[in-house]
Amino acid sequence: MFLRNCWYVAGWSKDYGRQLKAQKLLGENIVFYRRSDGAAVALEDACPHRKLPLSMGQLEGDTVVCGYHGLTFDCTGSCTDSPTQRGMTPRRAVVKSYPVVDRYRLLWIWMGDPAMADPDAIFEIENYDNPAWGYTDGGTLPIACNYLWVCDNLLDPSHVAWVHVTSFGGGGTDDAPLQMEQSDRGVIVSRWIFDQPPSPYYKDLVKFQGNCDRKQHYELCLPSIALNKSVYTPAGTGGDDAPLMDDTYINISYNFMTPVDENNTRYIWFQHRNTDPHDAEVSKQMNDGAIMAFNEDKAVLEAVHKNMAEMVTPNIDLGLDLGAKTFRKKLQRMIDAERAGASKTIIG
Repeated sequence: MFLRNCWYVAGWSKDYGRQLKAQKLLGENIVFYRRSDGAAVALEDACPHRKLPLSMGQLEGDTVVCGYHGLTFDCTGSCTDSPTQRGMTPRRAVVKSYPVVDRYRLLWIWMGDPAMADPDAIFEIENYDNPAWGYTDGGTLPIACNYLWVCDNLLDPSHVAWVHVTSFGGGGTDDAPLQMEQSDRGVIVSRWIFDQPPSPYYKDLVKFQGNCDRKQHYELCLPSIALNKSVYTPAGTGGDDAPLMDDTYINISYNFMTPVDENNTRYIWFQHRNTDPHDAEVSKQMNDGAIMAFNEDKAVLEAVHKNMAEMVTPNIDLGLDLGAKTFRKKLQRMIDAERAGASKTIIG
């Protein structure tokens, strides 16, 4: 069900501190905290004695003390104290530890073989340190559906015409032809829509007047990271072979889908734009609009998950599903290879 030898986003770095924080990711219960030097730690959230969650214990210095019998574990998962039988700590009194890295305001976690955890393989966010680019605060949205339904949705430019009428929709999003291509890291579904008004979400953000040529670039990268790029340029200047104009507006929505279990997804996102780097009002406007739109997705996807699980008659696929089906096959091949012991590190 899940690819494990790769980096996932656990959450926003700011949400992890000197407290024990319990989360379930990829079906595994994990406790997070930060050491006194600020470094993040992730351990299996279960004492090896009776499996009481370590998150129900307490943090003492940089170690976690189980709230049942005081077994104490350091940031590597090794037991450093067993108060009821000091000097006779069981050799099996260890808990699993997970590599974690802070980057791009996010806390990343490696869920597979720790020996394969290469920080250089973390998904790259281009222009993140470019002072000419601005970004939104972003958010976290729990969605009660399998993560692959969210992935399908983020490889589907057409759904905006019906689900996001007041935000991302607009002329041409219902019937303009789609193009699909594959890359080493995933699948891209894209299209140019020519000589139409900007969508409601972007009409006050673009830096030119009148109609636009608009590109929808929906890219899904292994294991489950979506890069959705919107490009707006004055009408008559767009196209795959056309150079970008000085007033071309680019916004990239970064979407990180981390499976909680088979029926729940932790969806983390933010937008990154090539204008207004320090304009808090613009950032808030974009963030508020995105929250509204993503909650529209949430309602649809939770209903899809429920009805697909309870279907009485078979479902069908449409031509627009080609990108999602291609990605699922690519991902499944990676999962099968991992299970067979032939997995490789996912490079972002």
